[in-house]
Amino acid sequence: MILYLYNHIFIQKYKNMKNIIIASTSTLHGGQYLEYLLPQLRIHFQECTNILFIPYARPNGISHEEYTAKVALAFAKINKTIKGIHEFEDPAAAIKNAEGIFTGGGNTFLLVSQLYKNNIMTILADVVKNGTPYLGTSAGSNICGLTMQTTNDMPIIYPPSFQTLGLIPFNLNAHYIEANPESKHMGETRETRINEFHAFNSCPVIGLREGSWIEVNGDQITLKGNLSATLFRKNQNQTELQTETDLSYIK
Repeated sequence: MILYLYNHIFIQKYKNMKNIIIASTSTLHGGQYLEYLLPQLRIHFQECTNILFIPYARPNGISHEEYTAKVALAFAKINKTIKGIHEFEDPAAAIKNAEGIFTGGGNTFLLVSQLYKNNIMTILADVVKNGTPYLGTSAGSNICGLTMQTTNDMPIIYPPSFQTLGLIPFNLNAHYIEANPESKHMGETRETRINEFHAFNSCPVIGLREGSWIEVNGDQITLKGNLSATLFRKNQNQTELQTETDLSYIK
């Protein structure tokens, strides 16, 4: 009986811990959709049979149905079933009852707009903070930060707020790439845009490169993948963070 109670308390405590993968991208160059992440996702969603997919970001303007079908094919490789949130009459109930949740990439402005339109931004934050396994890629990762203001996306629609899930105490710039000194491109670099953000905001920003992800387990935040990430702080020099770095100190 004592062992049972101990195990029950441990399981309940584990379920109340954040369990999040925040990936810069869904697809590496030359690879299949989510292919590089599947070994990690098999572990991440090991207690889930069914996963709720949020397709609101609609990359390239594809339909919710097309996007969900694409995701379902990838997750079938690890024996998981996908159902899109648009298939439910009550999106809030779908989130509250989800075994696991995946928010895909696309346009962050559109994603945030739809989350607010359906009154589920706060509900999504609450269930993930309470332990529902969550995966974000690209736009679905951008919303894990304090705000969406460091996205690379065009403002194709106006969300009611830039405030997002606040699952981590900093902002993200997904698909981060440093300037190429040999390039003839004269437009803004990612570094320039983040510095522009810091002219008006003090929130730290992590530039997350392709193939890297951030793993959140409870209060522990760790950089994963083979590449470094870049930390930007207001009025400070940028810092390179190596893989397996503990990011929990960044606030």
